[in-house]
Amino acid sequence: MINFNSFELNNGLKVYVHEDPKSLTTSFNLCYNVGSRDEHPEKTGFAHLFEHLMFGGSRHIPSFDEPLQKAGGNNNAFTSTDITNYYITLPSQNLETAFWLESDRMLGLSFDPKVLEVQKNVVIEEFKQRYLNQPYGDVWLKFRPVIYKKHPYRWPTIGKEISHIENATMDDVRDFFYRYYLPNNAVLVVAGNVTVSEVERLSRKWFGDIPAGKVSPKNIPAEPAQTEARLLRHEANVPLKTLYKAYHTPKKHDRAQYAVDLFGDIFGKGQSSLIYQELVKEKQIFTGLSAQNTSYLDGGLFLISGSVNPDISLEDADAEIERCLATALQNPDHREKLDKVKTQAVSLDKFSETEVLNRAMKLAFAANAGDVNLANTAITHLESVSPDEMMSSARQYLTKENCSTLYYSPLKA
Repeated sequence: MINFNSFELNNGLKVYVHEDPKSLTTSFNLCYNVGSRDEHPEKTGFAHLFEHLMFGGSRHIPSFDEPLQKAGGNNNAFTSTDITNYYITLPSQNLETAFWLESDRMLGLSFDPKVLEVQKNVVIEEFKQRYLNQPYGDVWLKFRPVIYKKHPYRWPTIGKEISHIENATMDDVRDFFYRYYLPNNAVLVVAGNVTVSEVERLSRKWFGDIPAGKVSPKNIPAEPAQTEARLLRHEANVPLKTLYKAYHTPKKHDRAQYAVDLFGDIFGKGQSSLIYQELVKEKQIFTGLSAQNTSYLDGGLFLISGSVNPDISLEDADAEIERCLATALQNPDHREKLDKVKTQAVSLDKFSETEVLNRAMKLAFAANAGDVNLANTAITHLESVSPDEMMSSARQYLTKENCSTLYYSPLKA
């Protein structure tokens, strides 16, 4: 149970405080409600670019890392489809350093053309190294447009193509910053050896005078229901045939999402899973195989992926997955396995909360999703899923008509 108090500044910044007097450090987590789903289709990768730009200096502070290191702190950030998250961990007595640094970044970047060029080059190099110049790196560049036809989840957070970052102008950067980097488009969580009164004092001192902005309505196009199977064949310079399957699933925190998540753990998580035992260990059709459920705010994906034995065709391997899945969906009783994966999920959840930063993030992500209490109740919802409910949801979403498949093959000799 993560205890918390909250308050909201006049500019709309929502602040949550988790007090833990036993913690040796304090975590400062600032979550902006902007991710790759908020980008224009012809200007993708901007949310991720901003993650880099935010470390390039702000209006009054040319170097972000140097004063933080002097205060004994460390920091990082990440971008996802739905959010951009910045976090700092430092000694409690130096907490004000985090407020000073992050408030100045929210107030305004330096908008230095040299910084923009440097960070554009960093992102472009990352795009090349991680997505273009390594085996299977372009999987999601190829596969997402097959899975999604309307929703901006159809491109990865790095962006659709390098040219979108190469052509980014300072006007583009300014527009993106003042559209999304607003106090009323953010959630701040401070967790650790702190008090609510101290956090409120520092919040009003450092963030209180930052003006609220006009938060643009999201107007994100809904993804139409998939009604027929989709298949993409792709060849590249890779060592093994690999198969990917994706099924649309409900939105994050939807009750059916919890049910499908549990089925995914039974079906494909780890070497004791149904699919691994049968298709890797027994039949040796795959050299490696797994299934997992991912959740996004606007709808998740149930993913199956594996490397195929060189002697087996992708078509035959795919048919084996379909057969194995159909058998698992027809099984009327996974009760014992369900109890096991629930226990594992609860244990993992409790273990994650030993870190104060993880507690801060759970509060921030739940608040950004619209209900901060989900930080505590999500695991309870998952625990309450019955065997019948799990199977009903799995059968509803894991259908052939709701599936997109990618056959990724080595180049023909």
